[in-house]
Amino acid sequence: MATTNISVNKQTILELLNSGQKTPFVIPEYQRPYSWGDDEIITLFEDLWEFSIERTKSDGAKTYFLGCVVSYEENEARQIIDGQQRITSLFLLLRAVLFMLEKEENQTDEVKHFISLIKPALWKINEFTGKENRNEILLRSDVVIDSSNQILRNIMETGTIKPDAKDNYSRNYKKFIDLLTIKSPQTNSVYQFVLSLLNYSILLPITADDQETALTIFNTLNNRGLPLSDADIFKSCIYKKLDDAGKKNFIKKWKKLEADASKVGESIQSLFYYHMFYLRAKEKDDKSTTPGVRKYYQDKNHNRLTDGVIDDLAENLHLWEVVNGRESTNEVWSQNMDIRKVLDCLSSYTNEFWKYPVSIFYMEHKSKPDFVELFLKFLRKLYVMLITRYLEIPTINAVKADILKLDVNIINNSHPKFYAGFEDKKIEGEDATSAEKLRTDNLIIAPHRNMVRMLLKLLAYQDTAQIELLPGYWEIEHIFPQTWDTKYFTYEEDEVNEILEHLGNKLPLEKKLNISASNNYFVTKKGKYKDSRISIVRKLGTSSIDEWDLKKIAENDQKVCDQIKNIFKQWVADYETTESGKEEPTPAQLEMIKMFREKGFI
Repeated sequence: MATTNISVNKQTILELLNSGQKTPFVIPEYQRPYSWGDDEIITLFEDLWEFSIERTKSDGAKTYFLGCVVSYEENEARQIIDGQQRITSLFLLLRAVLFMLEKEENQTDEVKHFISLIKPALWKINEFTGKENRNEILLRSDVVIDSSNQILRNIMETGTIKPDAKDNYSRNYKKFIDLLTIKSPQTNSVYQFVLSLLNYSILLPITADDQETALTIFNTLNNRGLPLSDADIFKSCIYKKLDDAGKKNFIKKWKKLEADASKVGESIQSLFYYHMFYLRAKEKDDKSTTPGVRKYYQDKNHNRLTDGVIDDLAENLHLWEVVNGRESTNEVWSQNMDIRKVLDCLSSYTNEFWKYPVSIFYMEHKSKPDFVELFLKFLRKLYVMLITRYLEIPTINAVKADILKLDVNIINNSHPKFYAGFEDKKIEGEDATSAEKLRTDNLIIAPHRNMVRMLLKLLAYQDTAQIELLPGYWEIEHIFPQTWDTKYFTYEEDEVNEILEHLGNKLPLEKKLNISASNNYFVTKKGKYKDSRISIVRKLGTSSIDEWDLKKIAENDQKVCDQIKNIFKQWVADYETTESGKEEPTPAQLEMIKMFREKGFI
């Protein structure tokens, strides 16, 4: 087993930055752009200034801790994983200090001394002459999507910025200049500030010998913002392989994908995750152990990180634009309301396992002329499989193995075989005993709480008057109230509690109306139900029913149970009676067929 070396060594700012003479600092491609603004810059400066004053007092703090810097060494440079905002800002601050010192007309011994200390912290020093080379800066940003990298270099080389510059490097450098200018009349205080900054401000560099270890440390320590995602690493891996034209095109695509995904509540990270299951299915990998995303894509035995993967992710995003955005797009299938309804039902599933076969089916078969019909029937049967399996065994493992097998079966087969329904006996099966039928009825009537929303959506969408998706936000309404008046009803509390959570006593209701309906009794609630955009609720509000008691709940339990079982039976039958899909030819087989045709054999 390889040994991982980790170095932890408390250092002053001067000691840490001077170490860049041997191993310069690099902000890697996959890091996010430099983002500190006025608030962070002013806070950093004022904290350091206050510390420089406190340090001179007998009871004042003698050191100021600026936090950790996590890095790893690669290509003779220190790759910054955590601390890039602080390191970059400290370089800008020291460059601003040097700018102010170098323009001093009176070059006192103190000024010359501090200039001589700062230069080796910013630039490479010639070992023979002792002169700095301002073209060899000890900090370089390679951030892929940051167009201001060259601006940072120009600031470090020249100490000047364009008057109208709007980028963060220029704005923050100017802010440091302004803050120092305000303090400059206090000459001794400025010198104390520089001394405290260089020799008494402490950082804790944590250096690992590989990227994986450094990222693990960072994700463990980080609590200030989003940790680096695997997608950030993949972006860097792909980018490095491209020529200049390819890099430019790739970054354009990446930025667009990031923006488009964000609009519908997805991330590139999640798209990579969905795509991993698609690639695994194509590789016929149905093992129940899910590999880490980074480990999977960076497997040296496979070339999975190519510039083409960004196009695949963008293609897959079209599915989630419909699912998450809850609107149709220019893709024909998305204009089918029945498809959108069942996708909305699936979106209430308790975990993400429904997403993988849906994503794979879409990517594999979306170009087929009969895709709308194929997709709808597949989604409906998948719904039956997922919900019945979870009602019987409410755990992830209840479906995991079958889903991974289904993923593989979807490849080259638009009509994959898989079982949907309750495991022991098919509902309504002739050989099912009365006890078994009662058991399956009870699973629907008193479902696990995680399945209630899926079942209520199913019931709502079976109403033909429901021509649009349910509102994005709705709550589960108890028709017979959870808090009931014992003076009005003479039921025993245990008797009510047993049936209160049954499916027959629940409705999907808009949040505002649910608050308004509150714990009122049925006659009062009916007036609220009439205003609902959900058809089954509205119909109950205009019905002739004038009382809702335990007997009515029991009647509705059986009604909705029979309705749901009939839906399950119909959806499975629709799928099974579809002409069995034959396995489609592989690319190699298609090439062979093409060759035979060209030779006139077929």
